[in-house]
Amino acid sequence: MTDLLTRPPYSDPYGDGSHGDNSYGDGTSSHNAPPPLPPNVYSHRRGGNGRWPRRIAGGAALLALVAGGGASGAVIAEHYANDGTTTAAAGTTTTATNASAATTESNSLAAVAAKVSPSIVTVLIDGQNESALGSGVVLRSDGLVLTNNHVISSGGTVSVRLSDGRTVPAEVVATDTTHDLALVQATGITGLTPATFGTDDSVAVGDTVLAFGAPLGLEGTVTSGIVSALDREVSTGTEKLSGLLQTDAAINEGNSGGALVDTSGNVIGINVAIATADTSSTGSVGLGFAIPADTVTQVVKQLETKAS
Repeated sequence: MTDLLTRPPYSDPYGDGSHGDNSYGDGTSSHNAPPPLPPNVYSHRRGGNGRWPRRIAGGAALLALVAGGGASGAVIAEHYANDGTTTAAAGTTTTATNASAATTESNSLAAVAAKVSPSIVTVLIDGQNESALGSGVVLRSDGLVLTNNHVISSGGTVSVRLSDGRTVPAEVVATDTTHDLALVQATGITGLTPATFGTDDSVAVGDTVLAFGAPLGLEGTVTSGIVSALDREVSTGTEKLSGLLQTDAAINEGNSGGALVDTSGNVIGINVAIATADTSSTGSVGLGFAIPADTVTQVVKQLETKAS
């Protein structure tokens, strides 16, 4: 993929300029079944050759481990016609009200972003054959971090970049390949801000959410959207996850292991996959998937027992 993205100055701890991480998907709902997803899912881990390797899902949808395909399509504009009965004053009042509501929501989301950002890190893997990059969520003040298993599965030297810009050594302490989760322990640090987790019963379709992580290596990125669907199943052909949240918040390569957060600042999911339009592109098309909070907290308890 030709990368035309202009990035701000970036300090690369490995000196090879590589980033990476990935996701998968193929969705069906146990409730009202929507039309089938497009065909493909990719992994959000980039190899040392500078390309994002892809995992193609079987079936009709392209799904990826927080990587994706671009969509060909047009920007659709909605046009509202004036029926001639609304006065200019009424129109002005409506616009002002809408602007005020938008400002209030924006301020509210800004507060959520400020609250959660210190709990989000970037996970870096420096392997013999490839380097990788993903995202992570702080679980404990001493540097225990949650990420996706596929972020760290290539093996290599692990480090964690904190929200304040410090990069510290780390090690993988426990993994769960079934649920695609892993624990990483950063060393030599204290005083980090642990994330707070919500519960599945607090999540409804239409809820506003924010996605945190390092898409395309752009650390500290926050995107917004809604919960688009519940109980999705995603498969890469060799791996399958079920019960996932679907969101239209933009998720891209590098977001794997990052947090999907509600407007109270609670983590309701861990970003893991996106659907893509075709095999030639890897951008967000508004079909992202996250491992729900109840599954995450159950798995974390089991992994902490392994790690102790």
